[in-house]
Amino acid sequence: MALDATPQEVANFTHSNVESVEQIFRAMKAAERRVGAPTYEQRMAHLDALGRMIRTHKHAIAKAISADFGNRSKHESFFAEVMVVALGVAHAKTHLHEWMETEVRHVSWLFAPGRAEVMKQPLGVIGIISPWNYPVQLALGPLVAALAAGNRAILRPSELTPETSALLEKIVGETFEPDHVRVVTGGVEVADALARMPLDHLLFTGSTRVGKLVMRAAAENLTPVTLELGGKSPAIVGGRYNLKRAAEKILTGKCLNSGQTCIAPDYVLVPHAQREAFVDACREVFAQLYPSVHANPDYTSIVNEAQRARVQRLVEQAREQNARIVDFTPESERSLDAAAVRASRKMALQIVLDAPDDSAVMTEEIFGPVLPVVGYATLEEAIAYVNDRPKPLALYYFDNDDANVERVLRQTISGGVTINDTILHIAQDDLPFGGVGPSGMGMYHAREGFEAFSKKKPIFYQSHINSAFLMRPPFGKAIEFVLKMFLGK
Repeated sequence: MALDATPQEVANFTHSNVESVEQIFRAMKAAERRVGAPTYEQRMAHLDALGRMIRTHKHAIAKAISADFGNRSKHESFFAEVMVVALGVAHAKTHLHEWMETEVRHVSWLFAPGRAEVMKQPLGVIGIISPWNYPVQLALGPLVAALAAGNRAILRPSELTPETSALLEKIVGETFEPDHVRVVTGGVEVADALARMPLDHLLFTGSTRVGKLVMRAAAENLTPVTLELGGKSPAIVGGRYNLKRAAEKILTGKCLNSGQTCIAPDYVLVPHAQREAFVDACREVFAQLYPSVHANPDYTSIVNEAQRARVQRLVEQAREQNARIVDFTPESERSLDAAAVRASRKMALQIVLDAPDDSAVMTEEIFGPVLPVVGYATLEEAIAYVNDRPKPLALYYFDNDDANVERVLRQTISGGVTINDTILHIAQDDLPFGGVGPSGMGMYHAREGFEAFSKKKPIFYQSHINSAFLMRPPFGKAIEFVLKMFLGK
């Protein structure tokens, strides 16, 4: 669909794609029954094809994402989109044989010499609904797991990144058979149609609000879901940790993709006495990372005007509630024309101090370059602050005291954790990724991704010589003896 399509063309496009979702699904189910589960060699070939595709088109991917955002650093796109998927493919290929192996399980002596095992089988057809903020990684990352597990997949990327979605549709169509992997583009109607299909598993990445709607739609067919949502991921700075180092790591994670990252630090807890020094350290670090903002190709734009206005509104509402806003816009850019600044959709980091607990900036996921900083008196108080709020997708703790690190790990619950840095737990190929409670359910990446899209089928093989006769009437002394052994008199 052209970006300048007429409303009628958009309506026809959406309608046709809603219809095609069911047609694609039925074709994939028919192919699944006709062809059966792919072998190890076939799965390796599918992963190889995906890996070649992502590398071959890396420049086109970076260009399309930048066009959708207005500006996205090509380096961010290369390492946060292309490299993440490519490394995921390599990891899956390395471990696929091990993951596919049938597991031998223990058999009680009562049922010996029978044997028990768990076979891994592909579920069938997987649906993947991905968001706009990392439009390639969050579409193709789950596909790595789906292909490794031997499935077919229907991908619906976000309508808010149309250039990238169209590119994905094109290159996936050139790489895979149409009844194996397909990309279907379109608006919320297409996503809703996919969620309502009797899929064998559905993975959704997006907001908690929309996640509830997706889960409700999937429930009509009892489709199992993996939900990768968001929330407010805290960063806690320990009292003896170097503030400049903490600021470098927190701002690197916060400003990546201009804060439009589901596991970006959403707020920071620092000791009361160090709060102002931490803000000063952030000011220094931001100036080093981004000497300029609006003309800087390394600084990503907010994806669209609606999102920019939403983030700006969070700041203004906090200001109206007597919060103090520290604006890191470089001095040289403070006199720029307001219309030009809005057109670039770039926003320098804004630190928010003394925002009320019930303010929007403290209760809603920010998803932009805005960072509330909150003081705390004791580590116990910081832990309680985190635990009094919905369970986050990520948590970051900065401390060189092993006992304090262990305390935070044991006394908080979050989807994932990075100690003494931010974001990087998602880049570890052998770690699963997933939320908890309002921040999501289920996991993927690594072995857990393979298992999320597999049926682990338990099998018991009965032996010619066995004790099954004990469980058949008429019951006699032998079963009485066995029951007494296990249950007592």
